[in-house]
Amino acid sequence: MMNRQHVHRTLMMLANSEIAEHSQRFFKTGKDEYGEGDRFLGIRVPVIRVQVKSFRGLSLRSTLALLKSKWHEERLFALLMVVDQFERANEHQKAEIYRQYLANTVYINNWDLVDCSAHKIVGNWLQDRDPQRLFDLAVSADLWERRISIIATYYWIKKGRFEESLKISLILLNDPRDLIHKAVGWMLREVGNVDRVVEGQFLKTHYRNMPRTMLRYAIEKFPQQHRQDYLKNRV
Repeated sequence: MMNRQHVHRTLMMLANSEIAEHSQRFFKTGKDEYGEGDRFLGIRVPVIRVQVKSFRGLSLRSTLALLKSKWHEERLFALLMVVDQFERANEHQKAEIYRQYLANTVYINNWDLVDCSAHKIVGNWLQDRDPQRLFDLAVSADLWERRISIIATYYWIKKGRFEESLKISLILLNDPRDLIHKAVGWMLREVGNVDRVVEGQFLKTHYRNMPRTMLRYAIEKFPQQHRQDYLKNRV
């Protein structure tokens, strides 16, 4: 029976020191950076996805144990695995996966870990339920919980549901962290990809108060002249 030790040994064999060194820089692991102290084996994401398919029989318990690993790629493996488990689970199992996901946010501690999982688990589970948990996360002291709150709404944006995304964007409008500015701008851009009018209405009301990075992400796909109008406060 496969377990976390089998996964660990497999990932250790796939480790690449050159890729790891690059990842250490890319994910800002230096002192006082957002990923301070994170450690990398040096495994590309497509390779990890192949291993998720290979270990599909892994239990949720073993998957959650891997989520607590000191190695970034083992945590990424665990999150990709738990997304796969969620997609194949019954309602009782989905409820447990959702609960465990939010109980372990301390280990979902980099932007890629949030972005590959929050909408597929949290957004999916809450689609027909009370979204208050997202608003609670949006005012969390933890950077990654705040990012989870807005990225989770991506699941709804793709279905043409924008209310929660816009409300959380307002909550996070003056967030001090650049990674939140990028996430909110990205989700506003995705709203625009579905309904440019809705995004435009939000931006016209709030763009002057947005951090520059958030605005740039939100208007990235606008025509050049339209982008310049926003950037020069001419809208």
